[in-house]
Amino acid sequence: MQYRRLGRSGLQISELSLGSWVTYHNQVDVAAAREMLAAAMDAGVNFFDNAEAYAVGKSETVMGEAIKALKWPRLNYVVSTKFFWGLDREGQSVNRKDTLNRKYLMQAIDGSLKRMGLDFIDLVYCHRSDPNTPIEETVWAMSDMISRGKALYWGTSEWSADDIRAAWNIAERHHLHKPVMEQPQYHLFHRKRVEQEYKRLYEDIGLGLTTWSPLASGLLTGKYRNGIPAGSRGALEGMGFLVKGLTDAARNAAVTQLEAVATELDCSLSQLAIAWAARNPRVSTVITGASNLAQLQDNLGAVKVLPQLTPELMARIDLISSPLAS
Repeated sequence: MQYRRLGRSGLQISELSLGSWVTYHNQVDVAAAREMLAAAMDAGVNFFDNAEAYAVGKSETVMGEAIKALKWPRLNYVVSTKFFWGLDREGQSVNRKDTLNRKYLMQAIDGSLKRMGLDFIDLVYCHRSDPNTPIEETVWAMSDMISRGKALYWGTSEWSADDIRAAWNIAERHHLHKPVMEQPQYHLFHRKRVEQEYKRLYEDIGLGLTTWSPLASGLLTGKYRNGIPAGSRGALEGMGFLVKGLTDAARNAAVTQLEAVATELDCSLSQLAIAWAARNPRVSTVITGASNLAQLQDNLGAVKVLPQLTPELMARIDLISSPLAS
């Protein structure tokens, strides 16, 4: 496992990391989480991604209890959370969901710290942008979160390049803690934001990337070529919004072509897709997900594929996937 700087910060994170979206609490309990976290750490992974909204807070609890049981030295691992959607999804408390206002953010961090059993969280993200809160208010709140020792770095997830630049400029003007990283979706069929929209930000402000969904929610495993199998992510309650993309005929045909490339490299299709995302030098880490140990170990095998992705092979992969990319 290699380690990369998170943008221009001095923080070093593993090129592959482990996230908890969908799996923790829903498919992975504390015992399974402990087993997979330990295996990931043994393989060199040091970054573990989470969010307040995952399993309505229960994902943070599962990860926190697993980490506590493992008794890792705090310097050895990096954890994250994200704020925006809140926990009060069905209630009427307008300042507890779909917002980045100061009141919500300053209380949300305390809830995450309690659920994860930590004194501070390393990386905190604004999970989406909030058109109803001035960016300046959000920047001040996130900077204060760091100044109070509750977080070490802050960033954004799925923000536009213009909003990221605006936040950075506000922080620069007021000598506040600047956003360090962005967490965008990035895979073979979803590329334009990372490769085009953010292009100027890498040099201008030193933006780092912790990318998610390298397997396109499972499409790039090949298991959706004949529909939605029982027990898969696409079959889970609340995941119906993924079905159209997972069963797209043109993309599944491209997956078959990509599988032939993987066979030539003697790797799995998943390993090829993860290695492709990690091959981008702008990516600080690729967040992987797993519902069992075997899946985790297969995903982490992508580190052995990375050196095989020559410019010629990358061009071949692009010919297959880029015409279908958004």
